[in-house]
Amino acid sequence: MIDRKTTRRRFLKQTTTAATTAMAAPWIVPASALGRNNFVAPSERIVMGCIGTGGRGRGNLRTFMGNPDVQLVAVCDVDGKHRDMAKGMVDKQYGNEDCATFADFRELLKRDDIDAVSIATPDHWHALASVAAANAGKDIYCEKPLANSIAEGRAICNAVDKNKRILQTGSHERSNSSIRFGCELVRNGRIGELKEIIINLPCDQNHHKQVIGTQTVPETTPTPEGFDYNFWLGHTAKQPYTEKRCHFWWRFILAYGGGEMTDRGAHVIDIAQLGAGFDDTGPVKVEGRGVGSKTGLYDAFMEFGFANHYANGVTMYGSSKGQRGVKFVGSEGSLFIHIHGGKLEADPASILKEKIGENEIQLGRSPGHHRNFLDCVKSRETPLASAEVGHRTATICHLNNIAMLMNKPKVYEWNPKTERITNDADANALCTPKMRSPWSL
Repeated sequence: MIDRKTTRRRFLKQTTTAATTAMAAPWIVPASALGRNNFVAPSERIVMGCIGTGGRGRGNLRTFMGNPDVQLVAVCDVDGKHRDMAKGMVDKQYGNEDCATFADFRELLKRDDIDAVSIATPDHWHALASVAAANAGKDIYCEKPLANSIAEGRAICNAVDKNKRILQTGSHERSNSSIRFGCELVRNGRIGELKEIIINLPCDQNHHKQVIGTQTVPETTPTPEGFDYNFWLGHTAKQPYTEKRCHFWWRFILAYGGGEMTDRGAHVIDIAQLGAGFDDTGPVKVEGRGVGSKTGLYDAFMEFGFANHYANGVTMYGSSKGQRGVKFVGSEGSLFIHIHGGKLEADPASILKEKIGENEIQLGRSPGHHRNFLDCVKSRETPLASAEVGHRTATICHLNNIAMLMNKPKVYEWNPKTERITNDADANALCTPKMRSPWSL
């Protein structure tokens, strides 16, 4: 069970004070304190804070507050507007004005009444915030991709293991029942022996077209009032402010995100890993070529192709074309899983009518990705998208980007145990970011 000492101590102090004040009057403990009438006793509540309260952050906040055993007490964001919106949501939910606000996540983590945090910052902040949270004894729900580099992902895993924390990576497609069934079909040989995996990550939506069409760097504009832009940049290099660098659009600048490769790729490739049974490993050879802007603000690859070769002979091919999803190709059939939604298509179609036997590989079903995290905070069991799972998926995304950045017709050899590119020192150096002082892993 999770440590409830602080919560219980606060509860006991409150009830003791109430009893003293009442003096000779009968002491009646309210049903809410005992957990009756749909209330959750304070000793069983998970007290949470949210770090990063932009669109996705507020979405996670709303979902967590929908669980009766969660108490949101604090929000943090470097943008005052986002911070105020999140506080308003929390105060409205609980009918008070008690939600604390912070501009620096380190101050939020000092609160000893907080059990867990939700982290939904831009990708370049995932590692520093998650490592600090683990070291502060907090359990963590961190958005995907787990980190913006391979070394940062491993640092998160190490901190989580060292501090015996629960971390759920926000790869929520993994909690979709249809997708889990599809992966069970593959894992149990319904398409025969797995031969290939095809990844489709199309860059054809309106926001992709805007990125592709931005071939210059927009003019510098004044930083909005209440926005700590230097803190937002964090460990990355100083850059002039433009709104197109920050909220939402940061994901197409490699210093802060990995483009479509880590945006939807962290979903699609994650399901490939689950269906192939590769959650604890990765490819041994990687090759990739991509096209990205060399003059504009956005340098992520918007047109690409890659191949990831696994030790057992399976190859995962990917491109920026096709319907978004993953196709498993076997010796006796194939299965396509659509992202998002989890619609399944199979050849032959009869595969989808198969049943998974009691003695076959069972992947279980999720009560919901956020709920799975909360349940594991209480039980201390491993969540569906643990730090290691999230790290292995993100690593493949980063390796593909590294291969494209190198811009060579070369196969890069990757050791998934030592986590090093063994045949190119320059490529291996890209696994670890250079951080601007005072930040470091």
